[in-house]
Amino acid sequence: MEETTDEVAATAATYDQYARHWFDGHSAIYTAWASRVAADRDMASLIASLPPAKRQPNLVFAASRFLGCPDQDADALAHFLHDAWPEVFRVVLERRTQTNEPRRCATLLPALGLIAAADERPLALIEVGPSAGLCLLPDLYSYEYDGGPRLGTASPLLRCTTTGNPPLPSTLPRVASRTGVDLNPLDATDPDTVRWLECLVWPGQEDRLQTLRAALGRLASLGAEGPSLLTGDLNDRVAELVAAVPDSHHAVVFHSAVLAYLSPADRSRFAATIRSLDCRWLSNENFFLDEAGLTVNSLQGDRFTLALDSVPLAYTGQHGATLDWIG
Repeated sequence: MEETTDEVAATAATYDQYARHWFDGHSAIYTAWASRVAADRDMASLIASLPPAKRQPNLVFAASRFLGCPDQDADALAHFLHDAWPEVFRVVLERRTQTNEPRRCATLLPALGLIAAADERPLALIEVGPSAGLCLLPDLYSYEYDGGPRLGTASPLLRCTTTGNPPLPSTLPRVASRTGVDLNPLDATDPDTVRWLECLVWPGQEDRLQTLRAALGRLASLGAEGPSLLTGDLNDRVAELVAAVPDSHHAVVFHSAVLAYLSPADRSRFAATIRSLDCRWLSNENFFLDEAGLTVNSLQGDRFTLALDSVPLAYTGQHGATLDWIG
């Protein structure tokens, strides 16, 4: 598509926002890359030639790294985009962001513990937007909060720093089933898919990369007993997935960093659907949906809002490293 002056300016503004709001303090390389795109009209023009939904920094940067762009300064990215733009364009169109961050389970676990404590039935986990399904294994990882006792023995160990005295569980939840629905569920046995997931980890975050690899190993060890990942739109399929849960199990629908990819109308439709179903609803997003299904910005910097049945419980680090309890 042919980019307009307004689209180039909007692209530059988006990359400036990501540099200051999301990447700063978390990845020096991505901060430098996004800042350079914001200031370089030629780079912003290339990216603005993509369809609007494909211009996001995480996707463009991951595609560049997937194709061999070195994790170096912004000049390296500028040269790479100039020389390899047709290939970058192709990969961006073929791929989705679909970051699969297992460490988010550490911020979900206290809420899952509350759900489990209120109902003795084992949990039937249903994730919308599961990517490869790594967050459907919260009972199969181990946890350490604030340097305290380890909960569980399996790898990976997920560490999390907390404030606000969250209700940390003393036992892992019982999980009866694990199901996900995604427009493009990822096959974690495919080497290119694994490499793509690794490229979605920001440069300089070696601990995240090692945790991802350990979680992928845990998933692989399950074989046919792993999560059932279905292809489809969450609004079209979530009701049937909840309806399939037997009365002996307790349905929990959850999602992390998914709703930003839905239109406001689709978010409201999703909220209305969820509230009509016999399930608990756990949301971990950079905003949450209120009782009317309207988007409410959390205004918490780069943190997400963890909400249970539309009631905010905590502010969480976007990759699961922190949990600030307010519930």
